[in-house]
Amino acid sequence: MAETTTIQVKQSTKEALEKMKIYKRETYNEVLERLLEEIQELNEETKKEIELARKAVKEGRYITHEDLKKEIDF
Repeated sequence: MAETTTIQVKQSTKEALEKMKIYKRETYNEVLERLLEEIQELNEETKKEIELARKAVKEGRYITHEDLKKEIDF
């Protein structure tokens, strides 16, 4: 059996985790593992997007706020 531990969370946190369950018998551990996996995936995606944006700026593919304001007659 997997090693387990106990953590303290606010009642509101427990209620939020309960609402995030995909199915009734899903454990809080499963909910947390799923959330952590999603965050890690988002972090990797965000890192790629940041790198693409940096590359675009280096290549001069961007528009300043002032130019954008002029373009949309703001």
